[in-house]
Amino acid sequence: MFGRRPDGTLVRDASPMRRFMPFVSPRRNHSLVYFAQEIEVEAALAFLEQRNATRPSERPMTLFQLTLRAIARGLQDRPRMNRFVAGGRLWQRNDVWMTFSAKKRLDDQAPVVTVKRRFDPAESLDEMVEGTLGGLREGRSDKKSTSDKEIGLLLALPPFVVRTVLWLVDRVDALGLLPRAMIDSDPLFTSAFVANLGSVGLEAAYHHLWERGNCPIFCVVGRIKPGPDGRRRMVLKWTFDERTEDGFYAARALDLVRERLENPEKL
Repeated sequence: MFGRRPDGTLVRDASPMRRFMPFVSPRRNHSLVYFAQEIEVEAALAFLEQRNATRPSERPMTLFQLTLRAIARGLQDRPRMNRFVAGGRLWQRNDVWMTFSAKKRLDDQAPVVTVKRRFDPAESLDEMVEGTLGGLREGRSDKKSTSDKEIGLLLALPPFVVRTVLWLVDRVDALGLLPRAMIDSDPLFTSAFVANLGSVGLEAAYHHLWERGNCPIFCVVGRIKPGPDGRRRMVLKWTFDERTEDGFYAARALDLVRERLENPEKL
């Protein structure tokens, strides 16, 4: 309401067609674009080996963390990728937030935890790594997150009440009146959601975007495997809400992600 909300500012300088797209495609999953990106990781793996030689063995730097760093830098350098649609209007997000998921334990019964974190453009690579490790430690602990507590309360209610509550939350969010505390703790109000299937030996897969929240980008990281020339590669599969920005601008952002992962000293 009035051109501001806790997590963003109304975009007023976009073209009329861009501002009209939320009315043509009012739902996020009506507006999906899918893209697969293959990235050579030989340089990144060598970089990790060198950096981990001086890091504590129980806190190694990983390729997934380099991927998070490259995506965050891409969003910071190409800020129009950090926009979202809410209430039929286009908004510029105030900060780069990313949500990523991990298993509590590598077994069938272990739940998946989600970690949401702000990526500060001024932090160093090592500071970012320690920050993500801290988030994972907390997520894998027995401590319940704010989202876990809210979901627990909702699941104690009859289904029709849960649907009514979520409908009301969505309406309040469309008006830009959802409190900052609810937005900051909710993993679906994020610049990008990143999942690492490669960590369990799987290929990347395309993932939908949730209608709840305002996440416009989902990235799935696949396993490392040799390419035709024997050099190791991984595939990132992207799902993108095309209402936020055009394909040319998005392609340049992906080029920056690739460039940094293939030249990790730039991270």
